[in-house]
Amino acid sequence: MATFRSGFTLWRMVTSAQKLTEHPSTRERIDAVLRIMGGLGGTYGKGRPLVDALEDVAQDAILQGDFAFAQRFQRFAAYARGDLFLEILENYYDEEARQRSEEGMRRMIAMGADRAVAALDVLCRDKPDATAADARDLFRGIAQSVDHLGLGSGEGGIQLPIREARRLQQYGHMEIVLRNLPRPASVEAARMMSDVLSNVDAGMLAQLLELRTRQAGLAALRAAVEEPNSSESALHACLKNQEWIFGGAYVAELARRQYTPDTILDIPLLRGDGSLHVVELKRANIKNLVIRLNGHLMLGAPAHHAVSQAQNYLRAMDENRPNILAEHGVDTRRASATVVIGHSRYVTGGVTPQEIAETLRTYNTHAARIEVITYETLLESASRMLALSSAREDSGTDEEPAA
Repeated sequence: MATFRSGFTLWRMVTSAQKLTEHPSTRERIDAVLRIMGGLGGTYGKGRPLVDALEDVAQDAILQGDFAFAQRFQRFAAYARGDLFLEILENYYDEEARQRSEEGMRRMIAMGADRAVAALDVLCRDKPDATAADARDLFRGIAQSVDHLGLGSGEGGIQLPIREARRLQQYGHMEIVLRNLPRPASVEAARMMSDVLSNVDAGMLAQLLELRTRQAGLAALRAAVEEPNSSESALHACLKNQEWIFGGAYVAELARRQYTPDTILDIPLLRGDGSLHVVELKRANIKNLVIRLNGHLMLGAPAHHAVSQAQNYLRAMDENRPNILAEHGVDTRRASATVVIGHSRYVTGGVTPQEIAETLRTYNTHAARIEVITYETLLESASRMLALSSAREDSGTDEEPAA
């Protein structure tokens, strides 16, 4: 059951954020949020209406192309829904709270460095002729022993209080950045550093960082697919805000997942023309994805059920198109869908990966608005995109490769 949240801090952040946009439609949606929350010192309304209103702001910002602003309100919605602790929002959008967190981080790092020095002192005392290799072995052993620590749920286990759980989430959303480092120790080192920095292309660096982020996201998805027990929610988590994996036709993942009372979409994607594309996710471990019946290959029941679900979503989008377009700015008429389901590694019955691909290809040629693909196909396609992007980065050019 959801634990909805609200309060003065969220109200203050929403009020401050309203000053950062000039789009009338976005400001109107923020007004709707503030009406739900009430004024300063009020009851600070919360619940599903507040979450929906915050997601509407995020979605409108996506349609306006202001993705940073959209992310801000997606985080607000996550807090109001109970998925994020308040400390996370404060780290992002409260400078004083961020400074307090940085100070805590510095102290923790300093404490860790002190413990490392103490460990080296013991090593040198017990082994006066210790080498750098001995020091590496010492800390490698410490790291390996840490791997054996875990959290138990029964008697005798370690149970984290809510304060520590918040700390874990907090550091999961933080990165450590070294700033204001001392000057290089020599004039020659300073010259070399200056030469390096003078040749840095900010745009190229941003592209490289984006490439590395996508590689990490794809690796996480691959690991989840290769885990037989991965649930749909685990796969969904790996694909959230990773619209690039589905190809270049999509500009963003929409913030709102529900457009009619009886439809909650897994991943709603926005096409460049403002229309909707629905991605329906199923498990990767589907044994009867493709079956052999009377000598012929065909999709099994799980795939047909998923396609029927996507058909119902598209029908609901068609029937409610005027209301959805007026309220949310998304054109759902003749929306399309992709069903991602299964992987050849899990299919039984002696069906080969090539036969699975051919069966899906045959099925998709007879479908108009819904395409069925496997996680294998999705991973391979995304990997090829990354390989091409990586090759361009290595060559330092944005030109298309020769045919």
